[in-house]
Amino acid sequence: MDWKKASKKTMMAVVLATSFTGFSMIAQQPATAEAFSLGNLGNLGGLEGIAKMGQQFAEAKAKLSAEIDVLNTTEDGRNYLMNSFQQKYGVDNDPAMNQRLTNMMQVMTSAIRQVDSSIDDKPYRYFLNPDKSFNAFCSMGHVMSVNRGAFERVSCDDELAFVVGHEMGHGQKDHTAKSVLKSADKQLLAQIASQSLGGNQLTDTICNMGMNISMAHSDKGREWEADNLSWEYMTHTNYNLGAGAAVWQRMLEEYGDNTQKGMNLWFNPSDHPNHAARRDNYVKKLEAYSGKHVTAKNGDVFVNGKKFVMPAAQENISSEERSYLVMGNLARAYHDGQNKNAVTVKGNTVMMGSQAIMTTNADDESAQTLADRLNSIK
Repeated sequence: MDWKKASKKTMMAVVLATSFTGFSMIAQQPATAEAFSLGNLGNLGGLEGIAKMGQQFAEAKAKLSAEIDVLNTTEDGRNYLMNSFQQKYGVDNDPAMNQRLTNMMQVMTSAIRQVDSSIDDKPYRYFLNPDKSFNAFCSMGHVMSVNRGAFERVSCDDELAFVVGHEMGHGQKDHTAKSVLKSADKQLLAQIASQSLGGNQLTDTICNMGMNISMAHSDKGREWEADNLSWEYMTHTNYNLGAGAAVWQRMLEEYGDNTQKGMNLWFNPSDHPNHAARRDNYVKKLEAYSGKHVTAKNGDVFVNGKKFVMPAAQENISSEERSYLVMGNLARAYHDGQNKNAVTVKGNTVMMGSQAIMTTNADDESAQTLADRLNSIK
């Protein structure tokens, strides 16, 4: 064959055809799993055979896409995924945790609806599973699960809501469905093209791919997108907006900046943004949300460039993690115009207008001292 005279379209067909093993075009014979190899290029029947191979490649990709679409968008497909996930991971029926999860999903669904009405086209299906590690996932079909360990390892539901919002961000952008199609390897496409994989086997294969991708979260760009979407959703709730930075500070303190510690983690495969970067991303969003009035660093909270407070550690929450929650309350107060009101004290809680800023403990400065300071710098 004179390759110099081959058209760009034909050359692309060769590239596509030779990018996976599993079948070859010899005259009009059906594809087989053993027939194709680079050594068989001379037996392809010329340009017509090469083009035919490219066509079969495209048809295999289209069939895979159609199967993914069934699982991702139809009620039968979503039922299948839900049942598969529950069988694989188990269901935890703890009534208190399930109620908390239900409440959280209702709040987050309402928040997402304000920025993305498509959520009503495919309502989320979710369940609590008994795994003790800190994890949550959202796969195709808006099928979600949260590990029991996620509830047990955060300091408040505000932090967990950021995790749930992150997973719903993946869901709203169909990240898993897109990743399954993108990650289809040469062997899978060859099996589809040769008709050696189809029916229930193909459905199960796609389902398993979706499970693996959902758990691994292996695309850094999509992780950032989900983080940013979670922030956007959370601004339409009453959750503490500082909880996004707080939960990543918590992970940083417990696991270090970029290590899995042997866990099947939602938050840190090696190609993910690291914990500190994700925390700092949320800190910048808090600063902007407050109109640049508030920031926090190394446990200190600043208002208009002046130190307001370094909260003391409290029970199982560090000073720095707590500082981001204080920052979140201040950011909300400034965003909502509560800074126009006087800072007062209600019991042990510092209030800016109607917004609670910080409830002091025995190791903090007194609420009145903090209120007086905040009045002087706000």
